This record gives sequence, C-alpha cells and structure tokens, in this order.
Amino acid sequence: MSLGRGFRVLWSANAASNLADGLAFVSMPLLAASLTDDPRWVAGLATVYALVRLLVALPIGVWVDRTDRPTLLAFANILRGCTVLAFALCLQFGAGSLLLLYIVFALIGTLESAADNASMSLVPALVRDRDLDRANGRISATQIIADEFAGPPLGGLLFALAAAVPIFAMGGLWTAAGFLALALPKRLTGAAIAGVTEPKSGRATLWAEAAAGARWLGGNRVVGALALIGALASVGYMLPFSILVLFAQQQLDVDSAGYGVILAASAFGGLAGSFAAPRIRSKIGYRWTIAASLLTGAVSLLALSATNNGVVAALLLAAYILHPSCRHLGNLRNIASPAPGAG
Repeated sequence: MSLGRGFRVLWSANAASNLADGLAFVSMPLLAASLTDDPRWVAGLATVYALVRLLVALPIGVWVDRTDRPTLLAFANILRGCTVLAFALCLQFGAGSLLLLYIVFALIGTLESAADNASMSLVPALVRDRDLDRANGRISATQIIADEFAGPPLGGLLFALAAAVPIFAMGGLWTAAGFLALALPKRLTGAAIAGVTEPKSGRATLWAEAAAGARWLGGNRVVGALALIGALASVGYMLPFSILVLFAQQQLDVDSAGYGVILAASAFGGLAGSFAAPRIRSKIGYRWTIAASLLTGAVSLLALSATNNGVVAALLLAAYILHPSCRHLGNLRNIASPAPGAG
C-alpha cells in the first residue's frame, strides 16, 4: 500500500541527499589528498567534520524543535548545495585551497545535522503510526543503497575524470533535494501540526535550552553514560576514515575508483550487522553486545593496518563497519524508555 504523496516527496529528497553523502564520503578525502601530502591535514578533515557535528548536536536539536521542519529541510539542503557548487567553481577555475575545503566541510557537517534531524522528525507527521516501521525501513534501505553502495564507487569514478566533477554532482543533488522538500504538503507548515515549539525569547533561549538539555544528560546516569560512550565511539570510528584514502593509495596501491569500490564492498558489513544484531543481542544481552561490538571494531582495525591486499582490506573494513550497527541497536534499546520529562 502507498504511504502517501508526502512520504514519497520526503523519500525522494532523502534519496538525492544520501547519494550526495556517498559521493562526499569518497571525493572529499581524495580531494584533500590531492591538495596536500601531509597526512595530518588529510586526517584533520574528517576529524573537524565529526567534532562539528558533535558540538552542534544540542543547539541543532533545539532549532529543529522550534522551526518549521519542511522549510528547515529545504533550506539546509539548498544551502548545502549552493555552498558546494560555489566550491566546485573555485576548483574548476584554480581557486580551491585546503583552508576553503575545511570551511566548506565544516559547514556541510552543520547543515547535515539540521537536515537529518528535520527529516527524521517529519516521518511521524507524514504517515500513520501503523506505517512507521515500513516507512523507516524504506528510508533506511534507500540510505544504505545510495550512501554506501552506489555513492562511493560513483564518487571514485567521477573523481578520476576531474576533481571538480563529483563536487558539482554533490551540489546538484543537495540542491535538488532541497527543492523537492519544498513540495512537502502545506498542512505541515503549522507549528502545532509539525510539532514545533514556540521560542520563549530570542537567540538566548536556544542556547539556554541546549544547556538545559546538556545538564539533564549529565544528570541521567544511564543515558549520560551511553551518550558519552556513543560520542567517543563515534569520533573513534571516524578517525580511521580520516586517513583511509592515504592508506588505500600508499599501502593498498589502488586508484580513486578502486578506493570507492572498497568502500562500497565494505558496506555489506553494516548491512550484515543490522540483521545480526537482534540475534546476538537476544543471546548475550545489550551490555555485552555493545562491548563485543567495540572489541570487534578494535580487532578488525588492527588487522586492517597490517594488510596490503585490497580484497582482504575490504573484508576487514566490512567487519569494522559491522560493529557500529550492533552498538547502535544496543544503545537505542537502553534509551528507549527515558525518565519522565526527559523530552
């Protein structure tokens, strides 16, 4: 059965945005490696992206709560697209630089947080409660296919043509996603229907509410501990990807297209993890599932550092990507029933 026109519009916008994310995952590190030989600057790109998303999480959450979400989704994607298209033009005319790449990537991370939060919060407003699982399943499946399977090899192939080509493609896809979001049903523009809370007073209230959320998080032993573990694990998870492009070029001796193929093949690990996690969780419990997943990530990463074979590297990277799928499910189960008034 159809999930309705509104959901189809949201799904289309997410599909375009996710494909752009997949292109960025490959092309941005490749571009950084082409602009500098210093591995610290290449690694810093992904680190800045992860830290920006971590730092803006709470204020972005408050912003999403008080803003019309379809408009925010459209604005964030259009702004992402226009920013990246302008950067692609700079590359095309020889005006690109590593500093400009860092600024653009930090802005992309901030806007991605806003777009992702707005998109997720719109699903319950577009489909009936009984259809939520089906709707979320379609969005998740599309994200895996576009972001992890189609995007990386396509990004590598486009980068082999010219460095600016995948950047232009990313900008076009994000801009298209923004204009698609403008077609969301008008009935969602009301604050009461969209679930938007009215701000009490100006900008200070946004930061005050973000600070209140941080204090609540620090005072809740279970959710606070899980948030800390998740934050550290997420930053740690991204660190290998910050230099993976150099590892692929120097130790595995693959080109940009091969790098994209390795990333796409390794995405099977995340897919396998999403199916295996419930079975593992039912046998050993949530706490040990989280611990075992972190151990799996550490062991697979250690083995990955010792190989120079592309096929073996793809398999080990798949094992590495498998571990956050299991860890996230354990975390979600533990915070599924927060304390009353947690919000």
